[in-house]
Order: sequence, then structure tokens, then C-alpha cells
Amino acid sequence: MRRFRWWWGALALTFVVVLVGFIAFTGSESRPGQPSPRQGPPGTGPLTVVSIGDSTVSGEGAGDYTPTTNGQGGNWCHRSPNAFVEQIKIPDVTARVNLACSGAPSEQIALGEAKQWTEPSQAQQLANLIKDHRVAAVVIAIGANDEPKFSAQVNECFKAWFSPQNPPCSAALRTTWKSKVDAMVPKVTNAVADVKKVLAQAGYVPADYQLVMLSYASPVGPQIPEALRSLNGCPFRTEDLEWMRRDGVSVLSDGIEQASRATSARFLDLSRAGAGHEACSSEPANEWFSRLTLQLRDLGQVDRASHALQESFHPNANGHAQIANCLNEFLAARAGNASCLSGPDGKLHAAPEVVAR
Repeated sequence: MRRFRWWWGALALTFVVVLVGFIAFTGSESRPGQPSPRQGPPGTGPLTVVSIGDSTVSGEGAGDYTPTTNGQGGNWCHRSPNAFVEQIKIPDVTARVNLACSGAPSEQIALGEAKQWTEPSQAQQLANLIKDHRVAAVVIAIGANDEPKFSAQVNECFKAWFSPQNPPCSAALRTTWKSKVDAMVPKVTNAVADVKKVLAQAGYVPADYQLVMLSYASPVGPQIPEALRSLNGCPFRTEDLEWMRRDGVSVLSDGIEQASRATSARFLDLSRAGAGHEACSSEPANEWFSRLTLQLRDLGQVDRASHALQESFHPNANGHAQIANCLNEFLAARAGNASCLSGPDGKLHAAPEVVAR
């Protein structure tokens, strides 16, 4: 009887050892009846990169706008096939979708009823998109159209050029700009949180996609030849341009970076991306931003006249190609923050982490 018990115990021990070895060998493989490990974003459809935001993203200034966003039915979102999102290259990505709209404030990006040029919430548009697309990256640039109203400030500086006897536009902005940016930050944070909420409700986890926030570049620099400091190019006062490059875009970028930390988004700083290639800095072919642009044909049409200057002082097609080059490098890194800076080859590259402004 004792020998029988010893034999039975040995057999049981051998079975346990074999079973543990089998589990260790097959543990990383899916077994019948169990789901396979998920490969990438959930859902069905093409792997997609999506851009969300305002004119910097839509392609304002890059030309060739899609007919439906070039005034048709009151839609002036000005989406361009030359926008940087159309040039993003990520392995296995086969679709690129631009949801951005020129002039959009954070409120129109967030979930809610706010519209921009007839278009509903961009976060809601994303919710509809992911029903038949798998999102690998979301690139966002927003905030300039909130309290900072960056385009409006540029317009005020433009007006100041006509009145040299009056103070420069930057005189008042020096004391109010920081508070304007501070008021912007929670709105940007809320909008990006809604984008994340939409993805989470669709079953996404942070590891499924890259969330990237961009800051803004200065469209004009202070070293403008006097011949171009006019209605033929860039009618601005030197002190205003110096403020815009030194303080305006850097403080705005700090605010965007603050919102990126609050939402766990990666941050790509464009505040110095245009250095040496701003509007009126050289020959037009070497500039990455549009000069003062007037669509004369629109002046004779009541519904278009108020938009005749809309393209002025935005990244042009060359600028979008450069931003795309930097962004492709940034997305390939998959982690960390960076700044877009011009390299020895004359192209924009993603310089990792913080670079002193």
C-alpha cells in the first residue's frame, strides 16, 4: 500500500511539472476560445492620422482649398490638400483626415454645440470618423483664436503701421499678453480632454495612438527689407515684429505646452520654426509663410469680400511641407517632446526635448 501511494504521488508530481512547462511554453500564444492580443487601434477601417485645430492646421495660406471649404454655403474652413497632415508618413497609415477649420476656437474643437463656418464640433466629427477608421495619431493646434486672438493682434499691428504717430500695437500687449494666454490654457485643456474622451469611449487606450499638440510659429520676423515694409509685402513696425518673435509666440507656446502636460499629450514647439524663412525675409520661393495676400477677384463679390485677406501671414505650401518633415520625425520617435528647428540642410527637423528659446 505504501509503495502504491509513493508511485501515485510521483505520477502526480510529474504531471504538475509537465503542465507548468506547457503553460510557460505556450503562455504568450492565444489559445482557442481566448481573444488574441490587440494589434494597434481598435475598430475597423484604414489606419488613419487625423488633424484637428485652426488655420495653422487646415492649410490656410497653402492654397488650392477644397471647394466645400472655400466659401461654399458659408464654409470658410479653407482646408488645403497642401496641408501638412496630407504629407504625414507613418508605417501602415493609409488615410489622412483633416478636420481643422480656419479661425476655430477651442470651443469648436470640444464637444458641444459651437460651430465654426457652419461646421460642428471637431471632437464630434472625430467620433463619427472612428466608426470606420482606426486612428493612429491625432495632431492638434488650437488656442490662438481664444483670448489671445493672435490673428486679430496681427491685424492691429498691421493697422499700427498706418499710424506711426501712435504707439506700436505691442505697447499694450506687453502688459496683457500673458494674462490672455493664461485664460486660454483651461479652454485648450478642456478641448483636448474631449478629444481623448471620444477615443476612450470608442475603446481606445493611450497606447493605441499618439496625441500631439503643436504650438505656433512667428509668420514675420523683424529683419524685413525696407522695400517690403509696405502693402506690397509686410506692413509692420519693427518694434511690433520684435515683440511678436521674442515674446508673442514664445509665451503662447508656453501656454500650449502647459495644456499638453495637463492632458498627457506630446508637445512639438513651432515657435522658432520659421526663423530665417518668415514672410518678406528673402525671395518668395524661400519663404515658408504668406505675405499680405489680397484676393482681388473676391472684392467684387459681397459674400467673399470680407475674406479677401484671410490667407495673409499663414504657413504657405512650402511651410506645410517643412512642418510635415519635422512632424514625421517627431511621430517616428513615438515619445518625448521636441522643437522644430532648421538644420544644416535647410529643412525643419525635430530637435528632441527642450531647446532654450
